[in-house]
Amino acid sequence: MLLEEERPETCEAIWDALPFKGEAKLYKEEIYFSIPVEIVPENATSSTERGDISYWPEGPAFCVFFGDSQPASPVNTFARVDEDVGKFSNVSEGDVIVVEKVE
Repeated sequence: MLLEEERPETCEAIWDALPFKGEAKLYKEEIYFSIPVEIVPENATSSTERGDISYWPEGPAFCVFFGDSQPASPVNTFARVDEDVGKFSNVSEGDVIVVEKVE
């Protein structure tokens, strides 16, 4: 689910950049990888919840929070996964992640 009301510019920039892929990196209970998008902080927060999908301006990177860990620095949380979040714990460092539009 996109959080278009909270971070409309981030949602639009990510949507327009799709599809993209990257090699997974792991930080605690977070998957992240560099993406070809540069977005300024938009209502950035240093607090996330399980299932949050965020853009990390310092990366720039795409981040999926699948546990209780928190970002290293503020992120633009622009989407949320509501089901099967636990499956992200099966991702290993170096796995290729593909993000594409599903309408």
